[in-house]
Amino acid sequence: MVRLRINDKPITVEEGTTLLQAAHEAGFEIPTMCHLEKVSIHPSCMVCVVGDLDNGKMYPSCAMPVAEGMNIITESPEIHEFRKNALELLLSEHIGDCEAPCRLSCPAFMDIPLMNRLIAEGRFEEALKVVRQEIALPFILGYICPAPCEKACKRKPIDGAVSICLLKRFTATDPQSRLSGIQPSSEKSGKRVAILGTGPAGLSAAFYLMKLGHECILFDKQEMAGGALRYSISDSELPREVLDAELDVLRQMGAIFILNNTQSFTKLKENGFGNFDAFILATGSQELHPVNEAISPETFHHHFINKETFETSIPGVFACGNIMREQKMAVRAGAQGKAAAINVDRYLNGLSALTENTAFNSSFGILKQEEYPEYMKESSNPGERLSEGSDSLGYTAIEAMQEAKRCMHCDCRKPQSCLLRIHATQYGADKKHYSSDERENLSKLMQNEWIVFEPGKCIKCGLCIEITAREAEPLGLTFIGRGFDVKVKTPFNKDTRELMQRTALACAKACPTAAISEKLSEERHSQSEKPSNE
Repeated sequence: MVRLRINDKPITVEEGTTLLQAAHEAGFEIPTMCHLEKVSIHPSCMVCVVGDLDNGKMYPSCAMPVAEGMNIITESPEIHEFRKNALELLLSEHIGDCEAPCRLSCPAFMDIPLMNRLIAEGRFEEALKVVRQEIALPFILGYICPAPCEKACKRKPIDGAVSICLLKRFTATDPQSRLSGIQPSSEKSGKRVAILGTGPAGLSAAFYLMKLGHECILFDKQEMAGGALRYSISDSELPREVLDAELDVLRQMGAIFILNNTQSFTKLKENGFGNFDAFILATGSQELHPVNEAISPETFHHHFINKETFETSIPGVFACGNIMREQKMAVRAGAQGKAAAINVDRYLNGLSALTENTAFNSSFGILKQEEYPEYMKESSNPGERLSEGSDSLGYTAIEAMQEAKRCMHCDCRKPQSCLLRIHATQYGADKKHYSSDERENLSKLMQNEWIVFEPGKCIKCGLCIEITAREAEPLGLTFIGRGFDVKVKTPFNKDTRELMQRTALACAKACPTAAISEKLSEERHSQSEKPSNE
């Protein structure tokens, strides 16, 4: 037996135990990239380094065996910086996007690629559920959104961007399926929220609060609900029946609209109107005077609102939309409405407000012309963009499916489980730190029925090579080249169908990045992973 200390904790382990195993047994977690149980050890990523306090050296914990009297630490500023540098070296050669550019450019961070895939398969109600996870008013925004997502679409320079905005509109055109997946929580909270303003921010906030089980009463000084959507946008741009259809959805969810309301926020609060448990101010820039009465006799300024949490200086009062600053896009105001709703819900449950937790995002930039065929492999429609549909509301079902099939699956198949992304987020890695101006051409090997192999995402850990060798594949993958030029490649120009006849899925599961991933994998994102769009 060997005695040592890890983070000042004395432990005794068997001889031959690695520092990684010893730390795990002692209850300490160490990040790893290239380590896999029951696979031979060959440290390559160097993310798992630990320090020896006695001699000042650093060791790869996955490969270093314990020694008598070691005094090991698993965290320190020097270790943190070493791991960060190791990650940045791996990222310098990484050719892949964590998120599709269309999703990153959407102010609501809507999962556009997943919506496209569901529409392409004819799973329209599921597509609408995906849209409504981030966008409360898809029918409206399908008409008026300026579609920044389409400007970022990687297919745009090839033969036109995917018509994302029309596809979003299509998901909400069927009146029978419009209520799909939006039923409020069956567990009513008993809490009542007053929302002042019925523009995109207020309507969006009400939508998500009702889904969370809270009762929402919306006030507006106008005779009809809709705010700027009704009074600042022409009927030709946004048909009134479309706006009314979205308002009907909210009413069916339980929203109560009190219109022609001229009472200020102060009077509502003083009168205990309905005994509200929280307020959301979404009155827009043209109605700031009610807020002034409550907060200050001075002109309303941004410093009264925490822009990250949407809290005001009054407990239980939140604000979003144009009241914070002018929003040129309704989709951005709607996104703020959802974010405010989430923190109102936390307030009602006695929890502190959340701030946005930004996940690391890798982006390799613009596709080179010679790379177009590689990305087109993921599209089942080589045709040009269909910029308008033959139906009075837009696309028919057939047209929507065909247009959605133009999507090239730019998003990563492992957005949540990719260890490179997880650790890059944890250590604040900068992808550009060691990157050169020129990058290698990307490629996608898709011959195998089960997996996609993208060599540009490979970190050369060798796990796939070990697995195919262990399972006695006829060929398997292999290292080609030496030193910095070594690559994991297919030998003898064989395709992946021949190389991984039995181990394709095992290799995909073991791959620490998405260099090898399952074709049909659909990892979902949580709200906390939303990258910043500011």
